[in-house]
Amino acid sequence: MTNGREKSDPAIVAAKPTNAPDRLLWERFAAEPVEPRAGTEGNAGQGDTLRTPSREGASHGLDRVRKTARERKKERFTALLHHIDVAALAEAFFDLKKTAAPGVDGLTWKTYETDLGRRLEDLHSRVHRGAYGATPNRRVYISKPDGRQRPLAVAALEDKIVQRATATVLSAIYEEDFLGYSYGFRPGRGAHDAMDALVVGITTRKVNWILDADIEKFFDTVSQDWLVRFVEHRIGDKRIVRLIQKWLKAGVLEDGVVTTSNRGTGQGSVISPLLANIYLHYVLDLWADRWRRREATGDMIIVRYADDIIVGFQHESDARRFLDAMRERLGEFALSLHPDKTRLIEFGRHAAANRERRGLRKPETFAFLGFTFICSQSRKGGFLIKRKTRADRMRAKLKQVKEGLRQRMHRTIAEQSRWLGQVVAGYFNYFAVPTNDRALSAFRHHILDLWRRTLQRRSQQDRTKWDQMGGLARDFLPSPRVLHPWPSDRFAVKHPRWEPYAGKPPVRFCAGARSNARPYRDRRHEGVERRASCDALWLLAMTATVSATVSWCRAKAPGRPPFGLPPSYAARRPARRRARRSRGRRSLSCPGRSARPPRASRDCCVRKGLRPPASAPFQAARHAARRAPSP
Repeated sequence: MTNGREKSDPAIVAAKPTNAPDRLLWERFAAEPVEPRAGTEGNAGQGDTLRTPSREGASHGLDRVRKTARERKKERFTALLHHIDVAALAEAFFDLKKTAAPGVDGLTWKTYETDLGRRLEDLHSRVHRGAYGATPNRRVYISKPDGRQRPLAVAALEDKIVQRATATVLSAIYEEDFLGYSYGFRPGRGAHDAMDALVVGITTRKVNWILDADIEKFFDTVSQDWLVRFVEHRIGDKRIVRLIQKWLKAGVLEDGVVTTSNRGTGQGSVISPLLANIYLHYVLDLWADRWRRREATGDMIIVRYADDIIVGFQHESDARRFLDAMRERLGEFALSLHPDKTRLIEFGRHAAANRERRGLRKPETFAFLGFTFICSQSRKGGFLIKRKTRADRMRAKLKQVKEGLRQRMHRTIAEQSRWLGQVVAGYFNYFAVPTNDRALSAFRHHILDLWRRTLQRRSQQDRTKWDQMGGLARDFLPSPRVLHPWPSDRFAVKHPRWEPYAGKPPVRFCAGARSNARPYRDRRHEGVERRASCDALWLLAMTATVSATVSWCRAKAPGRPPFGLPPSYAARRPARRRARRSRGRRSLSCPGRSARPPRASRDCCVRKGLRPPASAPFQAARHAARRAPSP
């Protein structure tokens, strides 16, 4: 810790190495104190990192790297490997999932932790000496919702540690380069953020057509040569590039045979999502942004989550031209669109009316990130995008729950209820969005039915009834309720880009669903602003009217009863006031305001012989004013 200007540093306590070399890394720094020595004169340079590995001690050098990447978009970074130190490797180790499947070496997280300090130092030494070698990935398959098998590549534990540390360094650079409509496997830009941007873009822009595009076998067909060339645009450190090439060339072990290929990034590895985003950034994102600015004739929005792409257009001609151009663009980089999952549909605010005018049925729907997007209407008759859980995803989840209940059939009800509560809560954490409450209730009902059948099959004499299951559900299963805010609300909070000249009306730029760079108004606040403006104008007008009327009446008729009314009307004023209160009429133009103007304005109209507002209590006053003698 340094002192102020022209002050010397205090004396520090020297430390000696620990005598136990096999102790943990952070324990080795906790050495016994020895005799102090004098501090250096002046403010000596201090290190940017803590002496022990921790999240708080992350290298401040990455902050400088991030700043440089943000300010200089064409800068190539030639010295990055020194950021992968022992502390970075330790942090990467603790970021890994403890129960993850082991790789080819069979080394688990718990086993590696037993001698963590020595292992990390040895790994750090091998990485910096160039002696580190990537281990082949282990091939596993998982079931997809449609029944097919998805191939995954499980890396070894040390490969995961180095890949995590390397991805942290590369993310500091590329997070400043990625465009706003790129989501997926990025910090703070998850699936719900992508859906919020999509809904806000469709509802606030002139979107009439939706292009739902999906790249066929993207992680298996990525060109490794093009990927390395894209990485070298910003990374000039040959050691980092060599590490990436080692992971790409490591191959996959399946049935005792190691196969290598010049395509693919090994879906399932730690660094694979970052490399995929880098590849699509240069292949698709930059090109689509340039096409939007130069070729599009109407509004256009883009949202990309990994290899799932949703593009909205105002004109059908733009959509078809973009689809043809995108097929040609992807073909240049060894990619292709999925023929069954890529389609162009009519979807938007006016899609239902346009299709009804042509004699067609309701607008088609499209699926994105586990939800089905539907053109619907709100209770007030406005346009509303309804999100509903995909039926195939719900069936697949229920099938998994059924298998899990069958394995836990003979366990206690407490254990079963604890497990089912976690399953339902996890399902609701993702799918509990507005307009999806019916699907949540249906999922909970099916879970309860599966649980009832499992309990009945434990014995032939079991007679579990629905009323008993209702009590168990109330005690152990979460109730179906919406857990996520409306997309416009969360998008407004995460992207509060207010214009400095906007004043009261909230005007912001669309940061997530990329469009033609035109600002859009937040429609949620327009009703509130209109009512507030109406109230303010009404108060100003009535205040000016009252002031002018009082002055005029006092000047013209100083000797008359209040405000120059005839004595007969003034005497009957309390009764009329009670009658008016009992009627309680309200205004139609300004809710909450009385239909009667202020008394001074009313009396002015009567005194001048003008027609007051059409209200029954003032008919007698008008006739009395006409019969009264002039002053």
